[in-house]
Amino acid sequence: TKIGKKKEDIVFVSGIGCSSRFPYYMDTYGMHTIHGRAPAFATGVKVQNPNLSVWQITGDGDGLSIGGNHLIHVLRRNVDINIILFNNEIYGLTKGQYSPTSSPGLVTKSTPYGSIDHPFNPAELAMGAGSTFFARTIDTDPKHMQEVFLQASEHKGTSLIEVFQNCVIFNDKVHDEYTNRSSRDDVTVRLEAGKPMIFGKDSDKGIILKNGELTAAKIGEDGVTEKDLMVHDPKNTAQALMLASIKTGGGTPVPLGVLKATDKLTYEEGVHAQIDDVKKKKGERTMQQVIEQTETWNV
Repeated sequence: TKIGKKKEDIVFVSGIGCSSRFPYYMDTYGMHTIHGRAPAFATGVKVQNPNLSVWQITGDGDGLSIGGNHLIHVLRRNVDINIILFNNEIYGLTKGQYSPTSSPGLVTKSTPYGSIDHPFNPAELAMGAGSTFFARTIDTDPKHMQEVFLQASEHKGTSLIEVFQNCVIFNDKVHDEYTNRSSRDDVTVRLEAGKPMIFGKDSDKGIILKNGELTAAKIGEDGVTEKDLMVHDPKNTAQALMLASIKTGGGTPVPLGVLKATDKLTYEEGVHAQIDDVKKKKGERTMQQVIEQTETWNV
């Protein structure tokens, strides 16, 4: 009800993985599809019926490994769907192999001596693919999660939301520093459009631009005041790129909330505009007429 749609006008599409039984838990239409190919199914659903609210559910394995190619293309096409990517940095369904987001050195069943891969940063990948909306939230904060999902539903175009999610079986406490009460306020910054980037248990720290990079600073030290802090603007692509580049454990708090939200023609708008244009120019045609409009021959 909060997104303004009846349940019969909402569709959840998933691929394969721990995330992908999600449609079964929803009182709406749903499709449990095949590994990594959910973006193709979701695109077909949205293009066929643009009035539907389409949500794709995926994980770091399904979405960024076998489905990585499909993900970048749905982002660049800007299909008006919402993609929730649960990131637990592990393959959970197949019992604990390392994934495209696993940290270097992580010991798993498929990396017994530690992973030597360089992990994907989903935010940077989204920016590189031309995503018009990227946000990040945490599984232990349902209020913030709901706020982010609502903003995603209001965005016209592809919305990609990364959810830091814990896997209690194969990668327990992977995001503990962001969820633990003793540390979370000092290692994350909650972004709000039009407001300065302030963080810390006592709200006494902020993000400033220094030497071309976003850096943490203590308000009141080294002449830093609240006026010196970066003000969040999700429509500023350059700022979004800098926010996306912030890595875990780098000393600068990881941004939560909507990093980027910009406007661009959606894929289904382009498809239907093209169809309408051709109909005006050539009129309605039967399939046989369409086939015979070019050179044909009998064999």
